[in-house]
Amino acid sequence: MNDRPLGVFDSGLGGLSVVRALWHHLPSESIVYFGDTGRFPYGTRSPEVIRRFSRQNAAFLLERRCKAVVVACNTASAHALEDLAGHLAVPVLGVVEPGVEAALAAHHGGRLGLLATSGTVGSGAYAKALRRRRPDLDLVSIAAPLFVALVEEGWTNTPATELIVREYTKGFAPGPFDAVILGCTHFPLLRPVLSKVLGPAVALVDAAEATAAATATLLRARGLERTGAAPRHEFFVSDAPEKFETLGPLFLGTHVRLPSVVHIENY
Repeated sequence: MNDRPLGVFDSGLGGLSVVRALWHHLPSESIVYFGDTGRFPYGTRSPEVIRRFSRQNAAFLLERRCKAVVVACNTASAHALEDLAGHLAVPVLGVVEPGVEAALAAHHGGRLGLLATSGTVGSGAYAKALRRRRPDLDLVSIAAPLFVALVEEGWTNTPATELIVREYTKGFAPGPFDAVILGCTHFPLLRPVLSKVLGPAVALVDAAEATAAATATLLRARGLERTGAAPRHEFFVSDAPEKFETLGPLFLGTHVRLPSVVHIENY
């Protein structure tokens, strides 16, 4: 069991930011990544459809003999994590709870912000998780769906990007804010512009890093750390593998071979 891979899925390629963080925290672990690019994005889907897609994604990863499943999609974590945890025989982790823990660690008395997709904001998952721990906290949530399109186009640091960021983040005024949670795996690629607009005093909480750290803690606690040979990584998508050639290096920081295509509707 220990030497089986970790399974990671996302609605698209943004979850590769979680893979990169996992490489940092768990360099000896093999990873199987599935990006549901054929049905991207999940942020506009109904909760029922998101749960169905998530079950299919997890079924594929289990077919690859994964020892744990990381839901590297904020929308799927918000709507499907509990469903998956109740049906899968392996540990399941999402990005919401680790993101909340990291935000609380950055909290020093000011308000907290959330930037996410419409689906994640609409689910109230971050607000509920924060209220369970700190009912007194003031959370300001802003849906920023255009951020995903900016990253997908490679417009991560352009004048147009800054204008759009400024327009969305108007809702955070007036401060002070301790931290803003980047509640979508695409959003960390906009960190330079977000830092410029929000200012250096606002911590930008990357749920990907927090999720990777939480995964490392879980594997150690369960005795599931890899002990075998060098890790082997596999990448799969449900459509348009050529997009991986341009977007993959943005998220991973390196080039990897093009992914294989999976007919996910069969699962």
